[in-house]
Amino acid sequence: MGVFQNNLLAGAAAAATAGGGAFYSHQIEHSLFIPGGGTNGLNRTLGSPTNQYKLTLSAWIKRGVIGNTNLQEIYKSLGPGGGANTGFDYNTDDKLGIAVSPNFDGNSSASTLDPLFRDISAFMHLVIAYDTTDGTASNRVKVYQNGTQLTGFTTTVTQNETVSFNQNTAELYIGRSEGGSYSLGGYIAEVVIIDGQQLTPTSFAEEKNGVWIPKDPSGLTFGNNGAYLKFENASDLGNDSSGNNNDFSTNGLGADHQVLDSPTFGS
Repeated sequence: MGVFQNNLLAGAAAAATAGGGAFYSHQIEHSLFIPGGGTNGLNRTLGSPTNQYKLTLSAWIKRGVIGNTNLQEIYKSLGPGGGANTGFDYNTDDKLGIAVSPNFDGNSSASTLDPLFRDISAFMHLVIAYDTTDGTASNRVKVYQNGTQLTGFTTTVTQNETVSFNQNTAELYIGRSEGGSYSLGGYIAEVVIIDGQQLTPTSFAEEKNGVWIPKDPSGLTFGNNGAYLKFENASDLGNDSSGNNNDFSTNGLGADHQVLDSPTFGS
């Protein structure tokens, strides 16, 4: 079993090889460092969704710790009243884990993606895209890393099942869980949440000279629960730049957790 890689490099670490200079048409100025080992991160209580069956999550992530003894949450949802929950995390084997336990329609599942994610030197682009109306089970949850679709995992997501990350009054967590010591322990940049569409990675990034680089997402249709977190305001790290004012609350984070390290840093 190998460490994840594909034929594309990602982020600023590759830009010098591919040309450097004004390489990026879209600059990401900051990332957010989320310390591990606690409940550090962001969260928001969701409103009424545009479409409860379709959702896309996009973010650039750089791991800070590998071989951790606890899960490292990327996204976590907690259903209305503290019920059903779904999580995407790096597990203790450094694999990407998907856990649904149980979801809103009473099913439960847990799965991992086989590649190992142990690169702590560069940002990688993660896209998770839902469309539970699709008649083909394998198309209902799609996961992409640097533009490449990752397969080989299983879920029990049924057709027309509600997406737990997009339910009215559910709590959405980024880089943390509702409790325990499961914070990301790494860097996250340019979080984009699209309510109502199952998009592909090319809505957020593109290949240029063999490098997977960010695109400006500001022209996308975000939907009711959509958000665009740029982490550009150190005094308001959860500020939403989508125009929806869907700001996130922060926990255990301050101005010193805004950093210049980003997918386009140094360009």
